[in-house]
Amino acid sequence: MSDLNKASQDAIDAAANSEQVALVLAVLQAQQITQAQQAPVPPAPVVQQSGGAAKWIGIGLGGSALLLAVAVSAVAVAISAVALTICVLILRSVWQDLRKG
Repeated sequence: MSDLNKASQDAIDAAANSEQVALVLAVLQAQQITQAQQAPVPPAPVVQQSGGAAKWIGIGLGGSALLLAVAVSAVAVAISAVALTICVLILRSVWQDLRKG
């Protein structure tokens, strides 16, 4: 093979290689474009922890204080009702004594 034939064959091979490289680059660019157009994947939902023991101890103490306040209020209402009943009975007795003369 002469140098001219060898050079022309090398030029043909180079042209074919550059066409293949251009085709591969076009495919890669098309893949990048389609990946950019796809919607991003949403992140996985984050599971929140329920809290520690201190939270539940606080809830227990708060609930106990609330129930204690309700109980004291109920006792106060009961004492007030008894006192009012005694006052009404005494006033009724006094009124009857005044009417009898």
